[in-house]
Parts: sequence; C-alpha cells; structure tokens
Amino acid sequence: MSPLARLEDQGDRAVVVNMNAARRGALSPDLYEAIAAAIDLAKEPRIRAILLTCEGGFFCAGGDLNVLIERRGLSEAERRDKVDQLHGLIRGLRAAPVPVIAAVEGGAAGAGVSLALAADLIVAAEGAKFTAAYVKAGLVPDGGLTSALARSLPRPLAMEMCLLARPVMAQQMADLGAVNLVVPEGAVLAAAHGLADQLAEGPPAAQRAIRHLVSDAYEASEAAQLDAERNAMAHAAGAAEAGEGIAAFLEKRKPRFPSE
Repeated sequence: MSPLARLEDQGDRAVVVNMNAARRGALSPDLYEAIAAAIDLAKEPRIRAILLTCEGGFFCAGGDLNVLIERRGLSEAERRDKVDQLHGLIRGLRAAPVPVIAAVEGGAAGAGVSLALAADLIVAAEGAKFTAAYVKAGLVPDGGLTSALARSLPRPLAMEMCLLARPVMAQQMADLGAVNLVVPEGAVLAAAHGLADQLAEGPPAAQRAIRHLVSDAYEASEAAQLDAERNAMAHAAGAAEAGEGIAAFLEKRKPRFPSE
C-alpha cells in the first residue's frame, strides 16, 4: 500500500504531509509516525519549525469511522488505550522542540480540529471549515478538543460546535483569535512557509522559552507564571541572543542571531 503520510526534511523545517486524500485526510498510523518523526527531527538545532499540511485539499477529517466501527468490538480499556495514542500525539506536538504551524486547506473535522489547534500558528484557506462533528455519530470530542476550544473560543460557540456540530468558517475563527492568517485557497502552504521563514530569522532559544511560557500560562497560577517569567528573563538577558538583539536594536540594523 502507498504511504498515507510523509515527512519532508526541508533544511530548517520539518514538513509533515497528510496524504490520505481518499478519506479527506483521516488520521492514519502513517500520519502518527510522520508527526513523531518530525518531532524527533526537530531536536536538531537546524530545525526551526514543524509544518503540518495535506494533499488532496482537506487538512484532516479526524478519526476514520470504519476504524471506529472495528473498535466497538474492543473492551473499554482497549478503547481507552487507542484514544491515549491520539492524546500522546497531541501532547507531543504541544511539547515539540520548535513552533508548530498548521496549514489548513479545505477544513478540519473532529480530531482534525484538535490537530490544527495543537499547533502554535494556524494558516487557513478562506473557504476552510472547522467542524466538531462527533455528536452526529453519537460520540464525544477527544484529542484535547474541548480544552483547545475553551482556550480559543467563547463558551457559547464552543458548545454550538460540539452540541450541534455547527461548522465555523476560517474567517470567524480568525476574528475570534483562533486562526492567525486567512488566505486564498491554494496559498495556504506558501503562507505557512512564510511564517516559518520569519521564525528561522529569530532567536531560537528565546522562541522556545516564549513558547513554553505562553503554553504554561493557561494552566499556571499567576504567582507561578511570574516566577517562570522571572527565571526565563534572567537567563535570556545574559545569553548571546540578547546581546546581539539589543545591539542590533540600538544600531538600527537587522539582528544576526547566533545559531545554536
């Protein structure tokens, strides 16, 4: 069988391509493996971003219902293990060594929305729809979707998405701050690479610290977050990146941040 996903090493970025076009980018073991490999590759200092994209015009339709039918024959404990595999994937992306960018063509549904919202930056096509359609199949959200929606959207809209399976267009997601860029169809991947280019020009250690600070802030108390910011700033202020960044600012030139 042909692979349903691939990892492309593009120098300073790792690009995961979901190739399961026949099932609108449904999750597959190949996609899990490609994402895990991208996270592992991102441990190399030269990698500055992970991009998630697709072939076939649809980012990810979430779980394959044919697979879910087969899982009905498993015990509940075995089904929990299967969901834990998805949750491990989401945790891996959240803890990746570099920023993750989702390039959403067509749309995302179910756990595909979870996958997109696990990214740090999201670029979506103008016509892309985000749909939490679990309820139509008598199912409930997984993949951290309820947590991600609660962080990204007003409660009434999150409820409407989950209880009524209402699709939300990319522009509304952007208006609410859940999507970073909305671009014409066919321009999504180029725009995502543009964001990766900007990241590649920045200070890698500072970016990692910022990423962890912002992510942790949703769960941490204010006191804990203040301590974390204090420690991160004290370290950053003495590092080579700050030396170059401050000098470039004062000299009114573009910084040339040292590679790690």
